[in-house]
Amino acid sequence: MATNTFILVLSCDDKPGIVAAVTTELAGLGANIAESSQFWDRHTNSFFMRIAFQAPDGMTRDDVERALRPAVDRFQMRTALTEAARKPKIVILVSKFDHALLRLLYQIRVGWLNAEVAAIVSNHEDSRRTAELEAIPFHHWTVSKTNREEQEEKLLRLTQETGADLVILARYMQVFSDNLSKRLYGKAINIHHSFLPSFKGARPYHQAHERGVKLIGATAHYVTPDLDEGPIIEQETERVSHALTAEDFVASGRDIESRVLARAVKLHLERRVMLNGHKTVVFS
Repeated sequence: MATNTFILVLSCDDKPGIVAAVTTELAGLGANIAESSQFWDRHTNSFFMRIAFQAPDGMTRDDVERALRPAVDRFQMRTALTEAARKPKIVILVSKFDHALLRLLYQIRVGWLNAEVAAIVSNHEDSRRTAELEAIPFHHWTVSKTNREEQEEKLLRLTQETGADLVILARYMQVFSDNLSKRLYGKAINIHHSFLPSFKGARPYHQAHERGVKLIGATAHYVTPDLDEGPIIEQETERVSHALTAEDFVASGRDIESRVLARAVKLHLERRVMLNGHKTVVFS
C-alpha cells in the first residue's frame, strides 16, 4: 500500500445510498480509492463493505473520521478505520508442534505477513530456542486445572501491555475457558484438523488413516466457547489414498494446517474478515 493509505470496514442494515454516501465523502477529501469490496446478506439484510483508499499527504485518521461522520450517523454504521502502514502486533501461542509457528515467522520475515510478533507463549519449552533466534520475548507458562484461571489472566495482561491486535493459537493444545474466549472474541484465531467423519482426541491423523479417510484438511476459525466451532475464516482439503502411511497423513496435515493458518492471519490483519453472526464475510 502507498503511504497515507487507510482501510475502512463498515457494516449496517442495507439501504439505498450507502456506497454513494461513503464514496462522496471520500471524494470530497481528495482521496483515491485503491480497492473496494461489498456484500449484501439478503437473509439478515446486512451490508458489509471494505475500502482501501489513499488520502492526501498530511491528512490524519481524525480528519477522515470527521468527514465520514455524517454518513456513519445517517446509516448507523459500525465502522473501523486503520492506517495500512501500521504494523499490527500479534501474540502466538504454541505447544510442542511448531510447524504453524515456523510458517508464520517465515512469512513475516519475507514480508508476506505485515506483523510484529510481540511474544510467543507456550506451555512447553520446545520453542524457546526459536524465539531467541528471532529475538522475540518467550513466555513458558505451564497450565493445569489449578492454575488455568491465573495463566489466562496473565495472557490477557500480556495482550494489553503489548498492545496486541491478535492472539494466534498455532497448534496450542490447551482449551480456553468460556470467559477468555468471550473476552478475546474476534481477536483470537485457532487452527485445527478437519475430517469427515470427525476424529477427536489423540492422534487424529492416525485415526483417519485407520478409517481409510480420502480427504484431510484444516480449518482456521475465531475462538469461541464452543470448541472448534467458531466463525470460519479459511479452510483447505487435500486428497489422500490407501497407499499413504499414517506418517504421510501427519506430514500432509501439518503442511495444510500451517498454510491455512497463515492465510487466515493475513486476511484478518488486512481487515478482510468481518463477523456476520456465526459466519464470516471474507473479502479476499
